[in-house]
This record gives sequence, structure tokens and C-alpha cells, in this order.
Amino acid sequence: MSHRPASDKLHLSRRRFLQVLAGTAGALMVGIRVADAADVPLPPALLGDKFQDLGAYVRIDADGNVLIGARDPDTGTGVATSLPRIIADELDADWKRVSVVSLGLGVSDNNGQPRWTYGRQVGGSGGSIPAAWNDLRQVGALARWLLLQAAARRLGVPANRLRCDAGTVIAPDGRRFTYGSLAEDASKMALPTSMPPLKSAAGYHLIGQPIGDVDAREIVTGQTRYAIDQHYADALVAVLAHCPWPDGTLARIDTADALAVKGVLKVVQLKPEAGQPLGTTVIAPAVAVLAETTWAALQGREKLKLEWKPGTSGSENSNALEQQANALLNGKTDSTTRVRDDGDVDIAGKKAARRLDATYFQPWLAHATAEPMNCLVRLDKDSASLVVPTQAPQKAWAVVQRLTGLAPAQIDIRVPRVGGGYGRRLDHDYVAEAVMLAKAADKPVRLLWTREQDFSHDYYRAGSVHQLSAIIDRKRQLTAWTQRMASASALTRRNVSADRLWTSELQADQLPAGLVPNYRSDWYGLESAMPRGPARGMPHLSNAFAVESFIDEIAHLMREDPLKTRLRIIGEARQLPLSAGGTLDTARLANVLQLVADRIEWKNWLRTVNGLGIACWHVDGAYVAHAIEASMQGEKLTIQRVVCAVDVGRVINPLGLEGQIAGATLDALSTALNLAITVKDGQVQQHSYKDYPLASMAQLPNDVEVIVVPGDRAPTGASFLAMPTAAPALANAVFRASAVRVRRLPLMKELLRLL
Repeated sequence: MSHRPASDKLHLSRRRFLQVLAGTAGALMVGIRVADAADVPLPPALLGDKFQDLGAYVRIDADGNVLIGARDPDTGTGVATSLPRIIADELDADWKRVSVVSLGLGVSDNNGQPRWTYGRQVGGSGGSIPAAWNDLRQVGALARWLLLQAAARRLGVPANRLRCDAGTVIAPDGRRFTYGSLAEDASKMALPTSMPPLKSAAGYHLIGQPIGDVDAREIVTGQTRYAIDQHYADALVAVLAHCPWPDGTLARIDTADALAVKGVLKVVQLKPEAGQPLGTTVIAPAVAVLAETTWAALQGREKLKLEWKPGTSGSENSNALEQQANALLNGKTDSTTRVRDDGDVDIAGKKAARRLDATYFQPWLAHATAEPMNCLVRLDKDSASLVVPTQAPQKAWAVVQRLTGLAPAQIDIRVPRVGGGYGRRLDHDYVAEAVMLAKAADKPVRLLWTREQDFSHDYYRAGSVHQLSAIIDRKRQLTAWTQRMASASALTRRNVSADRLWTSELQADQLPAGLVPNYRSDWYGLESAMPRGPARGMPHLSNAFAVESFIDEIAHLMREDPLKTRLRIIGEARQLPLSAGGTLDTARLANVLQLVADRIEWKNWLRTVNGLGIACWHVDGAYVAHAIEASMQGEKLTIQRVVCAVDVGRVINPLGLEGQIAGATLDALSTALNLAITVKDGQVQQHSYKDYPLASMAQLPNDVEVIVVPGDRAPTGASFLAMPTAAPALANAVFRASAVRVRRLPLMKELLRLL
């Protein structure tokens, strides 16, 4: 991935370009402390052993070309652009002369333990920008300081009288030196005893300015090489036949016909390792066919004669899971976790003028990434080389190290552009499979999953049932709120203690906690053998659908404007401390709500023939609101307008942020309109996009109007920020358009059917 400068040298391939820079005399390298901790493609010789452990690096060659590494995997979130822009701005680099290279895993050996060269390396989790904000600015500041010192020595003037601009150091008398001309001298400068000061916000020239993705052209022209496109000439292709049940067993196998297929070389059985956490070993028992070509491997798999025996999950089905949830919520049981209990809900209930109860159902969901799971691995006696489409290369490293016993620095993991993650690639069952197969075959292996396997063997977002109750007093004030939720925790079998399993499902500080004097939330754990995990954020984000839909029902009961209901609940501007740290800024929350209301002309809420819906939420210090206009003609739903406002503090790349918000909004709408995973006899019933249809263009709005609130606070993440509020805003719009009060269901098609 590269943003190509004008230099002829950069017309070479990415790999060749790096080799040219490696041989260029006088190049300035800024980045890390440990020389042997480099990752491919940059060789260890490029890394100086005197630099601070800053987590990423900059290289400037004698021609003035600047190479900047992007440390986090880019799953479509734009971090390959935004992270290098942070460095480049602090460096005062000329962006036209910057090339970006995706960094693989950075790891070195620290007495047998891994030392993470680049610090945190996680993509698609909403944490890349906030985690990088300070240390990547320090990378750029150090490089700029070294260049200024080199120029000051050459000119014989104090460095504080010089300034930098677009890759040039400028003296008071107008003399100029390009970064390229100073690179050699700067590379020999002694390091400062303390980190150089960072620029003030007034000096930013790239941060806050819109720019397209550095690899956009390669993507749209089909030149991007994903992990699934990579191969070694001597690698065997491996395809799998997974057991339909995660806890099933192989009762019978006949491989004769499979091995008779031309090109098929080996058949290998795989089993989950006992005692290993979910996501670190094989997801289900499997039989692998290894062959010289993909076609031969697939044909060999078709010829396998397998008989699988179900485990206890063989009786699991969607209706039974829902019944289990209802039984927990409606029965008198102590098997609950009390997440929060403010005031006295029971006493408030005795003083109620009105009480409202509602139940909400949400389905199981799959990740449905564009790029199926795959992994390319080569194992040698003293090394392992992998190409992995992962969101968390350090977790992938842990799987490889456990299976091979290699020293930390002997494991090389490269991460190309990733074809979608959504949380699925935080787990590394497919890496474990590939490594096991490479060991069994004693040859490099290119593991390829099919689309059907991606759907039938996923770490699903569990379905859930929510029972909500609201107490309203005689002054029309919301005085008590109760939420009881039943779901299967995404943290089960992940080395999380039983008393913390609720943390993936509910947040103690989720709205309207802290805004209602008497507030209670309880979680009931469902038993399920289906593998589970995060999907565009932890499952607790989906609670916004129930909460924000319920607020509209409260407004309907009170015969008032839902916007006014929300603003009254939010109340006056104040800072509310959160149990997980940080604060809830009610003014910022109310602001995004008011912004979308004004843009969609909420003043016409009662008069428009279409329905207007609205919803808001807060996520890790960021604030989001949606307003949607929808029309109904019979059972035909048309989404007329969608507006989303976000407040994420300082924005690195407004264009990238707008793309993230629009994309997540469309994803959330698609999920609400069409998607559900169902289980029958322990087996997932959806196997392709035909069974799990993403929304068509005709179903979605023509545009998503994004409002970005300007701010100077430290930036927050935005990867899945727009996911929580789009669906409830749509449901509320349909609720209004239908002009009837209905029981809300998570799938809009079910809602329409009831209407």
C-alpha cells in the first residue's frame, strides 16, 4: 500500500522500492530501540539501536522521499492513511513525497518473551487513532528535531530560529535545505535527552484536512493483493471439511477416493486442542485435503466419505434459545448478574402514575467478511513466515508460537490489506489450522476457506431478548428504568471468569444509566454451544436498539415529541463519571441529537406524511446520533433520508471519517432490514449471501448525510461508531410512519409483516 511520490524511484514495485531505499546512502531512520525487532519487508539493518521505542518509524532518503509505516492492519477503516498522516504532520513532511508501507508484526526477543516493537497493533476495533495519537506524534517530532539540528549545525544558527515546511528547513534569511539534503547529517545527530516538544494544533497542516485513502487507486483498479492472493511456489493448497457441530466428533472416514484425485497429496484430520480458549485453536473438528492446486483440493474434498457425530449441540435450535431466554426472564430465578442498581426501583414502582413494559428480540448475526478466512504459512526449523489477514497480529503470533515453540523473533507475520474484519479476525482458529497442516505436511501451506464455511463456522454475535420497564410519575418524569437482558456471552470459553461474562453483553454506563434516578440492569446468561465473539464492536452496542426504541414508546405513551423526551432525559449540561473511566458529557450527547434533528427538519415531525425517527448513543468517549426519514406504502419501506452526526474529538481525516460513518450506517441498516442467523439441530442454516442477503442498493438510501462536530479534544475511535443508532432510528421512523403502536422486533421485515 503506497501513496506514490513523483520520484522515478517510486515507480518500482513496493518490495523493490524498499530494497532501493535500503541501499541509499545517508538515509534517516527514526523509530525503535531494538535493531533486531524489524518486520518484513524492512530488513533489520535499517533500524538503528539508539532510537526511542516509539512504536512506529519514519525513513527519509537522500532524495527527500519519506517512507512511513502504518502499524495497524487496515480492514477498510482507513488507518493506513490516518496513522501515517499523524506522523507526517508532526514531521512537517510534504505528503506528495510520502509513501506508506503496511507494517507486519513487530516483535523482538526479550529473554524469551515478546517485546512488541510497535506497541499496540489492532485494527478495526475503534482504538487505532486514540492509541496512536501521542506516540506517533512523538515519532514525527523526533525526526523533525533531528533535521532541525542538522540544519542548525550546517548554518551555524540556533535550531530554534529555524522552521520546517513541506519537507524543507527554512532559515531566517530565507535559505532552504530539503529533508533529503539533511538526511545523512541528521542520521548522525545525537539524540535528545528528552522528547522534543510537539506542535501546537495551530501548526497542523495535514491533521484535520480531507484526503483519500493511500491505496484507494489500487483497490478500485483491482491491483491490491490481499492475503488470499498471496502464495509460495511450493505451497500446498488446503481446504477443509468441518464438522457441522462445534462439539461433534468424526465417527467414520474413507479417504481412498479423495486420494485418488490427481494432485491430491494428503488428507489430515484436525481437532480442537483441549483446554485452549475459543479463537486460539481449531473451531471444530475438521478433515483437510492438501493438494497441488485449489481445484484438486476441492475435488478431493468432494470425494471424502465422512460421517460426523453430533455433540450436545446437536439439539440446539433458534426457537429453543429464545424459549430459554424467556424462561430465564419470566421465571423466578437467582441465576442473574446485577450489573447496576441505582436508587430504589421497587419503591419508585409503587409511586408510579404510569408504567410501560416492552420486550425486544434481536437475532444472531454472522460477520460475512468479503475475504474468507485464509492463511499462508511456511515453517522451517528455526523460523515461521506467515501472511495473515488478521486484525490482531500479536494474537496470531501467540497461536503460532504455542504450536511451534519458536522464539519470539523467529516468527514473521505480514498483514496485507484485509478484506473486512468486523471482529471476526480478532480470532485465529484459521491460523491454528494452517500451522497444524504445515507441520503435518512438512511443506508450506495455503489454507483457503470457502464462503459456506465462513457462514457455518463463525464466531457469531449472539441473539438476545430484552425486557424493559419504565416508571413515569405524576409530573410526567421518567423516575425508574429496568432492563433485563438474556444472551449467550461472547466471552464464554475465553478465559474470562464467570462473574465477568456480562461485560460483553451489557455496559453499566449505557444509556440511560446515570440519567434516571432509579435504574437497574440485570443480565441472564444463556447456554449455547455456538461459537460467539464481537461483531463490529462488542454485543453490548446492540442494546441501543432496545433502549432507543423503548424511549420512542415512552414518548408515544406520553403523547409527546420523541426528541423532547430524549432531551429531557439527558437533562442539563454536565459531566457524569463512568464506571469504566472517563465521563459522559451530556452537552455533547444533546448536541449531536439536536444537529441531526435540525438537519432533517424535525420541526415537521407531526406534519410530514413520512415518518421521522431519531436515536443517540455514546461509545468510548465519542457521541453519535441518527435521524431517518422513511415512508411506507403498504408493506413497502422506502428510506428517504439518513442523517448522522458524530463527535469524536479532533478529526485526523474528515473524508475518511465520513466514509466510516456512512459505511457503518449502511451496514447497520442492511442488518436491520435483512439479516439473521438461524440454527436447526445444532447447524447454522445460512451458507451464502443468498441465504444471508445484504441489502440491495434499492433498499438503502441514496446518501448518508454526515455531520462531523469540530473539536480539539484528543481523538476517539470511529470504526463502528455509527452501528448502534441507525437501526433504532429506522425502527422509530417506521413506527411513526405506520401511525400504530406495535411490538418492536429487531428485523424490520418482521416489523413490516406485523404492520
